[in-house]
Amino acid sequence: MCSFVFPSKITPEQFFTGSIQPEATQGNFLQIQCPGYKVIWERHTEFTRYSIFQSLPPHAQWGSSLPELTPYVATGTEWLRNIPGQTITAIHLTMLNEGMEDPDAFAKARQWLGEGTVIGSKMGRASGSQSHSHLMTHLRIGADGFERILVLAAPDTSENRSGRIAQRLLELETYRIMSLLSLPLAKTLASQLTQSELRLVEINDRLEKKMDKDELLLDDLTALAAEVESTTAENSFRFSAARAYDAIVQQRIAEMREQPLSGIQTVGEFMQRRLAPAMTTVNATSLRLSALAERIARASDLLRTRVDIASENHNQELLEKLTKGQATQLRLQTTVEGLSIAAISYYVVSLTLYLGKALQASGVNVSPEMLAGFSTPIVLFVCWRMVQKIHRSLQSV
Repeated sequence: MCSFVFPSKITPEQFFTGSIQPEATQGNFLQIQCPGYKVIWERHTEFTRYSIFQSLPPHAQWGSSLPELTPYVATGTEWLRNIPGQTITAIHLTMLNEGMEDPDAFAKARQWLGEGTVIGSKMGRASGSQSHSHLMTHLRIGADGFERILVLAAPDTSENRSGRIAQRLLELETYRIMSLLSLPLAKTLASQLTQSELRLVEINDRLEKKMDKDELLLDDLTALAAEVESTTAENSFRFSAARAYDAIVQQRIAEMREQPLSGIQTVGEFMQRRLAPAMTTVNATSLRLSALAERIARASDLLRTRVDIASENHNQELLEKLTKGQATQLRLQTTVEGLSIAAISYYVVSLTLYLGKALQASGVNVSPEMLAGFSTPIVLFVCWRMVQKIHRSLQSV
C-alpha cells in the first residue's frame, strides 16, 4: 500500500492517470513514497519535472551491455506516455557504487551506454586528490527516447551526496536543453533582422538624399519601428530565459569540480564546444535586435529634427507674412482714420453752418458762411486731438 502526500483537491488516482488539472495544484512540489520507489513532481516556471527513484533491475548492473531500462520503470510505461504536455528531455541516470577502480571502466561504460562518443570526468574531492565519483555519458537520445547518464560512486557514498550528485546532473542536462530552445528562434530571426536592417539602410539613404517627403519617410520609419518592437516583445523573454539557463548550467559545471578522465572529454569542455556557440548566437541575435531598435530610434530622432526645423521655417514665413499684413492693415487704418477725421469735421462744420443760419434768421447779425469757415480749422484740430487721445488710451490697456 502506497503512502501518498497530496495537495488538497488531488487524489492519487488523478496523479497516476494524468488527469490532474493545473489549477487544482496549490504548490510546486509533490512527493509520493511507494514500496521500492519514490516519485517527485516539481513545477518550475516553464516546465514540470517528474523524477522516479528506484533500484536497478538485475540485468542492468555494472558490466551489462546496453540494458533495457524503460520497460522496468516502477510507475509503468503507460503512465509515462500519458504524462500531459510535451517532453523536453527524458533521462535515465544510473548510480553504481562500484567500478571507479575498474581498469576496464571506460570500455564497460561505453558498453553500458551504447553507441556514441562518451564524455565524462571525475567529480569533486572526497579526500586528498581523490574524487568521490566518476561521470560518463554521451548525451544522445536512445531508441527508447531517453538519454543515459552513468555515475560510478565510491561504496561509502552517503544518500545525501548521491542525491546532490543526481540533482546536479539532472539540472545540468535539463537547463542545457532549455537554454537551447532559443537557438532555432535566433536562427529564424536572423533573416528577418537582415531584411529589417536593409530597409533601415534604404530609409536612411532616402533621408540623406531627400528623395521623398518627410511625412512618407516618417511613416516608413514608424512602421519599421513597430515591427522591431513587436519582435522584441515576442522574443525578449525567450532570450533572457536562455541566458539565465546558461548561467545555471555553468554554475552546475563549476559545482562538479571536474577532473579529466584519461582519454575522454570532460563535460565542461563539451559544453564549451557545443553549448557556448549556441549561446553566443542567441546573445548576438538579442544584441542585434536591440542595436537595430536603437538605430531606428536615432533615425527617427534625426527625421523628427528635420521636420521640426522645416516646421519652424514655415512658421517663420507665416509670421513674416502676418507682420507684413499687419503693417498694411495699419497703413490702411491710418488712412481710414484720416478720412474719418475729415468726415466728422465735415458734419460738425455743417451743423455750425445750420447754427449760423438759425441765428441769422432770429435777427442776430452773423454770417453763417463766415461762422462755418472760421470754425473749420478748430473742428479739425479738436477731432484730431480726440482720435489721438483714443489711440493713447487703447495702447495703455
